[in-house]
Order: sequence, then C-alpha cells, then structure tokens
Amino acid sequence: MASNPGPFTQWPWEKLGNFKYVVLAPWVIYSLHGYMTKETSKQDVTNLFILPFMLTRMIHNQMWISLSRFQTSRSKHRIVDKGIEFEQVDRERNWDDQIILQSLLFYVFNAFHPGASKLPIWRTDGVIFTILLHVGAVEFLYYWLHRALHHHFLYSRYHSHHHSSIVTEPITSVIHPFAEHVMYFLLFAIPLLTMVFTGTGSLLALIGYINYIDFMNNLGHCNFELIPKRLFLIFPPLKYLMYTPSFHSLHHTQFRTNYSLFMPFYDYLYGTMDASTDKLYDKTVRGKFEKTDVIHLTHPTTLQSIYHLRLGFAYLAAGPYTSKWYLWMMWPITVATMMLTWMFGTTFTVERNSCDELKMQTWALPRFRFHYLLEWQRRGINSLIEKAILEADERGVKVVTLGLLNQDKELNENGKLYLQRHPNLKTRIVDGTSLAVAVVIHSIPKGTEQVILKGNISKMVFAISQSLCQKGIKVLISSRGDFEKLKLQLPSYLGSNLVLSSSYHHKVWLVEDGTLMDHEQRQAPKGTLFIPFSQFPIKRVRRDCIYYNTPAMVIPKSMENVHACENWLPRRVMSAWRVAGIVNAMEGWTEHECGNTVLDSEKIWHASLRHGFVPVARP
Repeated sequence: MASNPGPFTQWPWEKLGNFKYVVLAPWVIYSLHGYMTKETSKQDVTNLFILPFMLTRMIHNQMWISLSRFQTSRSKHRIVDKGIEFEQVDRERNWDDQIILQSLLFYVFNAFHPGASKLPIWRTDGVIFTILLHVGAVEFLYYWLHRALHHHFLYSRYHSHHHSSIVTEPITSVIHPFAEHVMYFLLFAIPLLTMVFTGTGSLLALIGYINYIDFMNNLGHCNFELIPKRLFLIFPPLKYLMYTPSFHSLHHTQFRTNYSLFMPFYDYLYGTMDASTDKLYDKTVRGKFEKTDVIHLTHPTTLQSIYHLRLGFAYLAAGPYTSKWYLWMMWPITVATMMLTWMFGTTFTVERNSCDELKMQTWALPRFRFHYLLEWQRRGINSLIEKAILEADERGVKVVTLGLLNQDKELNENGKLYLQRHPNLKTRIVDGTSLAVAVVIHSIPKGTEQVILKGNISKMVFAISQSLCQKGIKVLISSRGDFEKLKLQLPSYLGSNLVLSSSYHHKVWLVEDGTLMDHEQRQAPKGTLFIPFSQFPIKRVRRDCIYYNTPAMVIPKSMENVHACENWLPRRVMSAWRVAGIVNAMEGWTEHECGNTVLDSEKIWHASLRHGFVPVARP
C-alpha cells in the first residue's frame, strides 16, 4: 500500500480474494459459446485466444520468478545484496491482477469494436507501426509519466507502493495500485490501438508486443545481471536501446535517476542517467565470490511440495506446507518434473540466508520422501549426498547439516558413512540430534513426572530417554522389545526410570511420525500434549488435544532473507536439526555430530538461546 493512498488505489475485485478469476467467467463463456455456435466464417479466433494467452503470460512470469530466485540464491552476479522478507512477498502476492485487468479490457474492446476481431496472423506494416510507436511515443511518454509519479504528491499516493521493494523480484515490476496500472495500460495500448484503427493489426504483433513488455519488465527487476557485456561491445548503440537489470536496480535504490522504461536513451537525453550505472554493471557482470559457512541438505517431501519450495510459487512457499486441491490439476507438470530430476538431477540451491557475518545456503536433493523408502534408490541418494558434502568441503564450508531423511540410519547410519569414506573432511557433518533432543525436553511442562514414548528405537529415542531418566522423569514404553533394547543401552542406575507400560492415561506423549496409531490417540485423555520428536509431523486425530510442531526454534531478528517457510513450520521458524548446524558454526565447534555421536544437548540449547534463537510458543 502507498504511504498515503490516493483514489482508486485498491483493485475492484480485491474482496474476492482467490476467487477473483470469476470476473472473467462471463467473458470466457461468451467467447466459447460464440465460437461453437457460429458458422466457420463468422467464428472469432481472436476472442477465443484471450484466455490461453492470459495463461501463457502467467507461466512466463512464473518462470522468471523461479529463475530469479534460483539465481539470487547462488549466483555471484547478484546486484543488491540484501534480503527479502515475508512482508514483501505478501505485498507482491497479487501480481496477476494486471493480467486479469488487461484480459478484461481485451474482451470488452474486442466485443464492442469490430476492428479488433478476426485479426490475421501476421502483417508486416502493423509490426513496423508497433516498433516505431513504442520507441517514440511510448518510451517518451512513459519517461515523463514516471518522473511525474516521483513528484511527492503522486509518489505518496501511488508510486511509493512499487518502491516499497528495494530488493526487487521479477513480479515487483507489476506491483502498482489500480489507478497506476490503468495509466500504464492506456500508455502501452497506443501501438495496439493504432494497429486496430488503421487496420494493420495481427495476432503475432499483439502477442509479440505484450510478451516484449512482460519480458523486459521481468528482466529489469530480476536482481541478477544476465546481459553479457559482449553485446554492448559488438553493438555500442545498444546501451541507449536496452536497459539492464543493474540499470533499473539503481532506480530502486537511488529513486531520482534512471527513469526510462526499457530504453535508457531518454535518461541520457534529459540528464537523469545515474553516474554509477556503468560501474555497477561492470561490477555485477564480473561477479563477487561469496564464501558459504553453513549448508543445509534437504529434499522435497511430497510431489506437491515442489510448488512450496522457495523456487516454486512464492505465496505457497511463504506459508506452512499444506496440500492444495488445485495443485492436483497440475499433475502432468508434477510428474514430468519428478522424472526429469530423477534422471538428470543433482543437488540444487534453494535458499540463501545470512545472520550477522554467517552465510548460509539450503541445498535440496532431487528426491522425494518415497524415494528414501525404496532400497534400490539408497545408493543413488547416498551418492548425491556424498557429492554435495565433498563440494561443500572443497568450497571451505564449515558445517553441513543433514535434514529430513538425509540422515536416516538405514541410509547412511546417521551420516557416519561419509566420515568413514572421507576421514579427513574439514567440513563438519552435523545431524542436529543434540538440539532436537533439547527442544523436545524443554517442551515438556515443568512438574511432569511421567511421559509416554512412542517411536522406533533410534539414536533420537535413546538420547531422549537417557536425558529424561537423568532428570528423574519416568519414560513409559508400551513395546516389550523396545523396552528391553533401551534398558540394555541405558546405564544401570537409570534403568528404574524406564517403565514397561501399556497405559494411555498420561497427558504428555513423545511421539514419532508413523508409529502412533489413530486408535491410540483416541484413547489419550482430553488435553493430552502430543510432542513429536521426528523429522515429520504426526497425523492429527483429536481436536481436544494439543499438537506441537516438530522440534524447531524461532530464528533471531538478525537472520535475513528469510521469506519461505521450512516445510510445515510457521514463518521464521527453523527445524532444530537445521539450527544445530548454524549454532555449531557460530560457536566454532570442531566435532562432527553423526553416527552414534550426540553432543551435549544442554550446551547447544544454551548456545542457541545466547545467539538469539528462542523456543516456539506453545500451541
């Protein structure tokens, strides 16, 4: 929202929320009905074409979003080295409003102006008109309109909304109040209307011009430099005819320079070219090496989870993962993506964060949860993880954390496999068990005397049991086999606090995903606390009980560029396994935490608090 919103700031369909596309329904039905009921000679392909063209524009924009987020998380050609936060993602969520608006106007104009219907595929004279009018009228008028929008009166009422984003993403280009978008549409319509009124219009000219505008808008706001310098060396006048991402980035950081639309010619002409434009371009083209301190290795969970990654749909990534019904309609894309990553995949960078001087990245393996359950896939997965660890070691990374199933005992013995193969690793492998245990222990209400523990025998179960028994809290195990195994591993003086019991009448349950049955949850007393200690959340059956998140902590305010949720966790909350690696690097510890090794849970807990991480509030 602008700092002092003016008239017609809000979009007419804003209150419709996600149902805003219904405003197009009457026109889509009208165009389909007309095409199917009229004779072939009277059918209007132009009108029928508007909806699919709208969809291709949305795909085009989404491709730019994904490309930009991928490059800014890993590329050395990043322009503005600052972070994006959730507030910007929320503000830019409705980037498709302008496509809806333009589609509506196309439908209306086509319905009431006969010259806009039944356009031919191609006309050379119309294309020439479009090019000349854009270079002359559109670029010139936009330059002066843009300067007017930077006058304090219009800026505070309209254009300040766009400039709220200092670090831009491709969709930042179309984030404007409604009234401002109407002005832009009238401006960009000059070549289109000229073609219609002169009878020189064609479908390809219309498609080409609008795609050109979309492409250049996205290019200018992508925040990484991708225009090679050799283009300007081969054809020097190009610097007056085409802007670069670094050119327009200066407009968002300096505000009073580089006003041009896509052609910097008018900034040169009127003396508003930023003096540092060429210097910034040269600097970003050369790039800047940035050392990474911590790498978190994760993987997608369900097939739909690819859309919830930071590289997927921005608004989905900005919220905890939940299955969406409409994503099932995209199953061909989902399956194709899965197959391609399975055949040709390697780890890819998902996210880049920083905390004070510490630099972090998240890498994802192109494997889903079900892949980890297939024995014949394990060798390939281990190969991918090993390759990522060796690459991190070569880059001088301090810590690699193994997230989700990348630390599974059956897969790699909680990461021990990689140390056995590469005993001289300088990079520390951290599975985060110690902090996950600490988070679970500190989630238990004070005064608790007994807890029910439900889960397969593992490194995590043993560490939790030992810690609880040391605190004098009795641990109730329902399986005799698990009880015997745990009792053998625990010191004899703690054995009295490990109890074999089938009782369900205690109100604190420590549970692992996949081991707690629905009927067991139903037998728990009202108000029971279900505290998961596993990487994945448990199924929620009861409404009268309290379900905790998987072990996690709220990150400090100094953590930057956090604008995507980690799987099912809330905003600005990270899993304990991931936090453990960050704290390990901050503290400069030198010991690996993998295999059967568990670091001091109380030590890492207090270190986490000291660095600004705090427990997640009770649900």
